[in-house]
Amino acid sequence: MTSITIRDVSEETRNELAKRAARQGRSLQEYLRRELDDLAGQPDPDEWMDRVRARVRRSGTTVTAEQILADRDSGRR
Repeated sequence: MTSITIRDVSEETRNELAKRAARQGRSLQEYLRRELDDLAGQPDPDEWMDRVRARVRRSGTTVTAEQILADRDSGRR
């Protein structure tokens, strides 16, 4: 495994993260490693939008915002 060093983290931020780690019964290092693994496992917003656009192109279907809102509101009357 490799190491990462993060400098200039405020004491307030460090303390909050340490509290969260303690609530989960983990060390700060364990907590941050898990958070980073979770973050790395999710697509970033640009990648996610690229996937959505590709899926729409493949399926050939589109739904307008107006259609979504109309469907949402249809059961509210």
